Amino acid sequence: MALVNTKKMFEMAYRNGYAVGAFNVNNMEITQGIVAAIAEEKAPLILQISRGAREYASISYLRAIIDVAVEENPDIPIAINLDHGDTFEICKQCVEDGFTSVMIDGSHHPFEENIRLTKQVVDYAHEHDVVVEAELGQLGGIEEDVVGVDDVAAHLTDPDQAVEFIERTGVDSLAVAIGTSHGAYKFKSEPKLAFHVIEAIQKRVPGFPLVMHGSSSVLKEFKDLINKYGGQMPDAMGVPEEAVSKAAKMAICKVNIDTDLRMALTAKIRQVFAEKPAEFDPRKYLGPGREAIRQMVKHKLHVLGCAGKAAECL
Repeated sequence: MALVNTKKMFEMAYRNGYAVGAFNVNNMEITQGIVAAIAEEKAPLILQISRGAREYASISYLRAIIDVAVEENPDIPIAINLDHGDTFEICKQCVEDGFTSVMIDGSHHPFEENIRLTKQVVDYAHEHDVVVEAELGQLGGIEEDVVGVDDVAAHLTDPDQAVEFIERTGVDSLAVAIGTSHGAYKFKSEPKLAFHVIEAIQKRVPGFPLVMHGSSSVLKEFKDLINKYGGQMPDAMGVPEEAVSKAAKMAICKVNIDTDLRMALTAKIRQVFAEKPAEFDPRKYLGPGREAIRQMVKHKLHVLGCAGKAAECL
């Protein structure tokens, strides 16, 4: 089947208490690992492309890789989402490039400017059957060129503003700040997510899909491998998976995962180089990295609760 947008995915995720995984892709091996796991577990899929990914691989290469994945998996609903677009022009270009979903991130702007910018993107994207995600409130941490705030607790999404924002922009989903953070070095101690923010918005706007960014768990097995084989990630800490599962049973219908993909790939590459220092065949170290991604994504699909849900999202 052709690429889809996320409307049906989010409708079913909200109704049945799970979230769809949104995985960032930068190259063929990452995409293959993700898609292999999705195909095995029969789950809906959102593949995300950031500015950094477009600059690294170019949209033409990434689209070609994704097009093959779509062709080879006709029973799996797959959407392409622009991750953290920050201008109308970028979102417009991605709509024209065949994305089925775009995120306009105006969270760093004043409230009224965020509304104006988001509404501009919504009006254009909806003319082309493309859905729009926006963001309100600010996360912490750093991921590519997205720099968050230092005190995440002081920048949580205001539920009253969220309701007004949704009504005035016509946006299709909203990324909310509930205490998560971008990157691997999210927290110094285990975070306590602001589930009351989700509950308040859910009560005021029932059925509306919310999104969690900064939701990688920084899995210990990969952190340990990276550190064992020469890495320096002693203080890396992510979002506990039980917290992600709890949010997925509420109004959170999309959960972004990027850091965990990077760590899985890097951990296995480091392991191969350490154990086989004479190895120079990219297939012999990228292959294990791809397999680690496959296994990790399979695990995440059960954390999110979307394993086996592909058919109902078609």
